[in-house]
Amino acid sequence: MKEAIASTGATVSMVFVPPAFVADAILEAADAGIELAVIITEGAPVRDMQRSKAYATKKGMKTIGPNCPGIITAEECKIGIMPGAIFKKGSIGLISKSGTLTYEGANQVCKEGFGISTAIGIGGDPIIGLSYKELLAMFEEDSQTEAIVMIGEIGGDLEIQAAQFIKEHISKPIVAFIAGQSAPKGKRMGHAGAIVSGSSCTAQEKMSALALVGVHVVKSPAQIGKKVAEVLNK
Repeated sequence: MKEAIASTGATVSMVFVPPAFVADAILEAADAGIELAVIITEGAPVRDMQRSKAYATKKGMKTIGPNCPGIITAEECKIGIMPGAIFKKGSIGLISKSGTLTYEGANQVCKEGFGISTAIGIGGDPIIGLSYKELLAMFEEDSQTEAIVMIGEIGGDLEIQAAQFIKEHISKPIVAFIAGQSAPKGKRMGHAGAIVSGSSCTAQEKMSALALVGVHVVKSPAQIGKKVAEVLNK
């Protein structure tokens, strides 16, 4: 990593290595002075992520993922695996736990005549890097972002934390969708972080918390684009 930085001036590392080597890749990037590591790999051990995330934070390196599609600023820069062609330039910021719903949400927004400023897939693992709160704050300060789409899912409490943060710090309109509304309690669904273990983890609890702070919550992913158009056209 140090040789690569010396040769290219790189500030970002994109991690594709197999799960067993993810922690080492993160540690090496942090040691070399990388500013951001985007971790695409699925199946990274939770204990490895605890250790490497703590070290990255100590070194001042931000992380996105693991188990995510990455980040894209439409028509400018892609650090990830998303299909770049569907991300047309515009003013809607997008944050999503789900990779495929990142693409679906962006596609709908663009079909409604709007576009994407930046889209970030944060990943659905139990231990992830940047989450909703940090990214919402960045979008609030971003002059190119007019509104935000937030896509969550069952499991964990990141969306509940985000709701409180939105109430206190976010002025821009937000459209949200929470996946897993029909998931049975106690079942792990897809992502490693998506396991329901209490009321605060259910889709309905998250939807209610977001709606209470003024977020425009839709019940189906098919409604994301139309709701963005409705909110902005008002």
